[in-house]
Amino acid sequence: MCGIAGELRFDNRPADLAAVERITHHLTARGPDASGFHSSGPVAFGHRRLKIMDLCEASGQPMIDSALGLSMVFNGAIYNYPELRAELEGLGYRFFSEGDTEVLLKGYHAWGESLLPRLNGMFVFAIWERDRQQMFIARDRLGIKPLYFSQTGERLRFASTLPALLKGGDIAGVLNPVALNMYMSFHAVVPAPDTLIAGIEKLPPATWMRVDANGQVTRKQWWQLDYGPNEDERQYSFDDWKDRVLDSLRDAVAIRQRAAVDVGVLLSGGVDSSLLVGLLREAGVGENLLTFSIGFEDAGGERGDEFTYSDIIARHFGTRHHQLRIQEKEILEQLPAAFRAMSEPMVSHDCIAFYLLSREVSKHCKVVQSGQGADELFAGYHWYPQVDGADDPVAAYLKAFRDRSYEEYRELMQDKWVQGDFSGDFVRRHFAQPGAEAAVDKALRLDSTVMLVDDPVKRVDNMTMAWGLEARVPFLDYRVAELSARIPAQYKLPEGGKYVLKEAARQVIPAEVIDRPKGYFPVPGLKHLQGATLEWVRELLLDPSQDRGLYNPTMLDALLSDPHGQLTPLRGSKLWQLAAVNLWLSEQGL
Repeated sequence: MCGIAGELRFDNRPADLAAVERITHHLTARGPDASGFHSSGPVAFGHRRLKIMDLCEASGQPMIDSALGLSMVFNGAIYNYPELRAELEGLGYRFFSEGDTEVLLKGYHAWGESLLPRLNGMFVFAIWERDRQQMFIARDRLGIKPLYFSQTGERLRFASTLPALLKGGDIAGVLNPVALNMYMSFHAVVPAPDTLIAGIEKLPPATWMRVDANGQVTRKQWWQLDYGPNEDERQYSFDDWKDRVLDSLRDAVAIRQRAAVDVGVLLSGGVDSSLLVGLLREAGVGENLLTFSIGFEDAGGERGDEFTYSDIIARHFGTRHHQLRIQEKEILEQLPAAFRAMSEPMVSHDCIAFYLLSREVSKHCKVVQSGQGADELFAGYHWYPQVDGADDPVAAYLKAFRDRSYEEYRELMQDKWVQGDFSGDFVRRHFAQPGAEAAVDKALRLDSTVMLVDDPVKRVDNMTMAWGLEARVPFLDYRVAELSARIPAQYKLPEGGKYVLKEAARQVIPAEVIDRPKGYFPVPGLKHLQGATLEWVRELLLDPSQDRGLYNPTMLDALLSDPHGQLTPLRGSKLWQLAAVNLWLSEQGL
């Protein structure tokens, strides 16, 4: 797990190694154990390393294989690399290191882009082909690992985070009106390739990009999530699907334990993370199994922790459990640092929870497993039944998910930022795409391949990597994702959603955790703004130095006059959303 950076020049000039060094330095938290640089002609690479898979220096990056004419940087983890290595050795390749990086390098030499479907893992990598004078960049199926890039007529430059990319210079920092509409209406989800900063894009999930020394770009989506059972699965019973779900998760959890000595789980007390604890015990993880839970002060009549349920799991499986309780004062102290760690502003108030929890976890281990993806893959959110039975599924989805309609957006923003209903148009286009027939499957596909990538997954990557902590997400094993997409919705939707997953989980974890009301990662103080937190938000929004000409003053006054009556359909504060984008821009120096 690492931070990567690079540049490819198109103007017959040598790569700007100083710019790559500045970018790479800003990625230190993602890879605190080592750093490396490589520059040759039009190409420069930078790398920050977190040593997990292979601790020896031979696996350091950038990795150069002069005999093959390839050099590369890589961020992520390839869980099936031993099997791929054995296959490559059978083809005659010889290895000088023990980790997954060299397997990627030689695998690309052997198979080109056909390597990608063979990979089980989370990854972004860039490979420079010396003889062809072209760069190949690829991102994993579900976008677990990020990549941001900026291309001009003179150069391509990329990095693992957007704030780091800004450190390279020559990016104006102007806001992107399409992304701003998405951020303010689509729960801060800005689908690739857009970002909030004009001139910076992110590589979409399951996409590769080839760029030659003249700046010509070829891009292709190499995987997609199709819905509906295979022909030989059409007669499957509920029990058939249930057994396959549990078997696939057992495999996904077990393979993610490779090269992990001290094993941690981010334990919320819900079904998903509790099931991971149980499956890790089944996989033979003994006394080294650590669990971590976080809680906050109650606010607005809402409880700030779920310790009751996480304690049940910790006792049942005998984990080495750690509870972290955070007071309001520490939230306010740490919010700026959490926003500095964000590649893009995120409105979910549990970002601070993951940031502070990751700080605690990093004191005890380098690898944790986390339950992201289960709700999106197995229909755990409240809007799926609404979409399933709707005369107009697109309207039902937008009503349930969007923070504000286009009409509300027009009222909130100053005129120059009102250029179209981009979030509504995006959802309408997505629902019209082939590959999913039922309306609920279209919603699940959108959430699994777009919302999940740019909200929960990005949140966990940004907040854990801020502390040099590697988070592995078994629910996003591509085999689990593909299986979930083939399961008929009738087996997912009952009893509040995730029905087939919950029934599978009964074979592993206590029923009292399964049959509880659905919970979230609560930070009530940022949802029900009051006291010192409200005053902090008010000062941030009214500070003249923070005025970027975004918000209509009349609407801003209305929100500030009624901070408790302005919740989004997803139970977030509309006022906090405005403050969050201001805070992020300020922390990035924009």
